[in-house]
Amino acid sequence: MTVVVVGDALIDELRDDHGVREFVGGAALNVAVGLARLGVPAILVAMLGDDEPASRVRRYLADFGVELIATPSLLGTARAVSTRSGGGEPVYEFNEAAQRRRIRFGDDERRAFADADLVVVSCFAFDDAEQAAELADAIAQARALARSEGQGGVPVAVDPNPRTGMLHDKAEFVRGFERLAAEAALVKVGEDDAALLYGDRLDVLRARLIDLGAGAVLATEGAAGATIEAGEAVVTRPISNLPGRIVDTMGAGDAAFAATVAALVHGTPVDAGEWEAVLHSAMDAAAATCRFEGALLRTPSALGGIDLEHIGT
Repeated sequence: MTVVVVGDALIDELRDDHGVREFVGGAALNVAVGLARLGVPAILVAMLGDDEPASRVRRYLADFGVELIATPSLLGTARAVSTRSGGGEPVYEFNEAAQRRRIRFGDDERRAFADADLVVVSCFAFDDAEQAAELADAIAQARALARSEGQGGVPVAVDPNPRTGMLHDKAEFVRGFERLAAEAALVKVGEDDAALLYGDRLDVLRARLIDLGAGAVLATEGAAGATIEAGEAVVTRPISNLPGRIVDTMGAGDAAFAATVAALVHGTPVDAGEWEAVLHSAMDAAAATCRFEGALLRTPSALGGIDLEHIGT
């Protein structure tokens, strides 16, 4: 079972009172690596420059067994700088490569889509109408090819993951996102997405996406937990209570999304009880990831046999 993930790969530069640290990151990359750590083979389709940061990204993906299909970037590799002070929310700045991100969909990408059991789209430039149309066309072509070879259609999961520093046209972004969400097997959204893109509550957006045709919606609400709505099933769970303190919330949403996608690869849940089990695993992954600095997906088993007081120091 193989999942193709489309979206961003970048360097996360964290600045706080303790200094500056760099991590290989990007929402799509986090999901692809998270899937690999959960035993699901993954291919990442992303943009990279021809520079030293790109070599770090490539080594990182290779370490976790994630295949890369890269679009060359003349502007170098994308970078996100987050400045954190006190208890406030981090402030993000993105370099020019991140702001002008562009993924091309050639023969390799289209073939990977057709061969995939699931295509995941995360933090994609939906406000670039040409790029969004190319993605939709590549997915439609893959579905047609898969059906012609006697396979089922290629299901899609999508997380819009809009970033203020990379968002150029909100209305166009919503159009591109909803075009894909309307036929998606799974859509993940958070309360920040609802506020930024729609100026509305998360439960209202969840209902809108179901009405559009999404098969299931994973709605994450930070400290308030998360909800999955799929047909008649609506299940909600609080954040998982795991040992140790919360060190870093970066990557928690990506971990929850990856865990949910991993479950769908093995079959769509058929009732509320099965969706509850999926959400339980997703919230466990998010909570465990928060016990470590950086966005690498962790599971509760990572917390066994370590000094919980010194995680992240």
